[in-house]
Amino acid sequence: MSDMTIAPRRRSRFGLYFMPVLVLIAAVAWTGFWFFAASQVGVQADAWRAQEARAGRVYDCANRSVAGYPFRLEIRCADPSVMLVEQTASPQTSFVAKLAEILVVAQIYDPKLVIAEFKGPATLAEHGAPPSFAVNWSKGRSSVVGLPAVPQRASLVFDDLTIDRTAAGAETPLARAGHVELHGRQIDGPTPGSQAIETVLQIAGGTLQDVHPLLTQPFNADIHARLNGLKDYSPKPWPQRFREIQAANGSVEIIQSRIEQGDVVSVAAGTLRLNAQGRIEGELQMTVAGLERVIPALGIDKLLEDGVPQATLDRVAPGVKSQDISNLFGALNRAIPGLGKVIQQNANAGLTATINSLGTEAVLEGKKARSFPLRFADGAVFLGPLKVAQIPPLF
Repeated sequence: MSDMTIAPRRRSRFGLYFMPVLVLIAAVAWTGFWFFAASQVGVQADAWRAQEARAGRVYDCANRSVAGYPFRLEIRCADPSVMLVEQTASPQTSFVAKLAEILVVAQIYDPKLVIAEFKGPATLAEHGAPPSFAVNWSKGRSSVVGLPAVPQRASLVFDDLTIDRTAAGAETPLARAGHVELHGRQIDGPTPGSQAIETVLQIAGGTLQDVHPLLTQPFNADIHARLNGLKDYSPKPWPQRFREIQAANGSVEIIQSRIEQGDVVSVAAGTLRLNAQGRIEGELQMTVAGLERVIPALGIDKLLEDGVPQATLDRVAPGVKSQDISNLFGALNRAIPGLGKVIQQNANAGLTATINSLGTEAVLEGKKARSFPLRFADGAVFLGPLKVAQIPPLF
C-alpha cells in the first residue's frame, strides 16, 4: 500500500472581503451623495430667495458655509438680513431686520423639515434709517415643515426675550418675556376651498410697557386662536391686510385663552371681526378669578377719586370732566366735613359690588370667579354696561 497525501482544499477568501468592500462602496456612494446634496444647497437657496423676493421678502447672507457630514446638512449664515418690502404701500416702503447668525439644520432623509437656531442681537429699522428696535434672547430656535413651498407647519421659540425701542442711541424697554412659543399651521377654512391659520401662543413671565398699566406686571398667557380670511403671505401694510381680511368676511376665533397674573386668572373664548369702518366687533365670554384686583388697574375706580387726570376720564368715561368730580366732593366736604371722603369710600365698595354683580358666579381653578361677556361694539369695549376702553380703527 503506497503512501498518499491529499493536499487540503484552499478556502476562498471572497467571503472575507465581500462585506468590507460592500461597506466601502456604500460609504463612497453616500459621501458622493452628501457632497452632491451640499452642492445643491446654494442652488436651492438661491431659488428660494428668488421666490421670496417676488413676495416682497429679500434675504441676504454675508457668509454662508455648509457642514454636517455624514447624515445632515448644516448651513451657517453669518450676518444675515431680511428686507420686507411693502409692495402695496404708496410710496413703497421697506423694513430691514438684521441678526448675528443663523444655523439651519436639515436631515438628509427628511429635507422638508428644517430646524434653525438664531444668534442675537437683532435690529429692526426702516431701510436707510437707524435701527428703531433692538431684540435679544439667550436661545432662539424654530422648526418649519413644508419648505421650499409655503410652509405647512412652523414653530418659533425664544428664551429670555427682550425688545427695546431705540432712539438717539438710547434704548427704552418695550417688552420682556422669560419664554415665548408661537406655533402655527395651515388648516381648512370655514368655507369650501378657503384656508385658515391655527395658532398657539404661549408667554411665560411677560411684560409690556406703554400699552396698559395692567400689562407692566409679569403675566403668563396661553392663547389658542384661528385666523380666517387671510389671502396671501406677502408683506403689506397692516391697514391693507386688515382691509382684505374684512372684505373676505374674515375673523379671529379665540378658541381658548388663559391669562394669569398673580392671583388673577382669566379665561376667554369667542369671535372678533372687523366692520366696514375697520373697528372691532364681537364678543368674548370671560371668566375671571380675582376681578376685584383688576378694577384699579382698569382705572374705573379713579372716577371716584379727587383730581382724576382728564386723560383717564376720557378713556373710562368719555364726556365726564375731572373738575366736575373735584367740585362735587369739595362741596360735600364743605357742607359736612368728611362727607365727601365717606362717599368716596362707599362708592368704591359699591363699584366693586356692581362689578361683582355682572354675569354669574363661577369657579375657576378652584377659585371664586365671575363669568360675563366682554363686548366689542364699533371699537368700544364694554365690561357689562361699563365702557372700559375705545380701540381706534385698524384701517
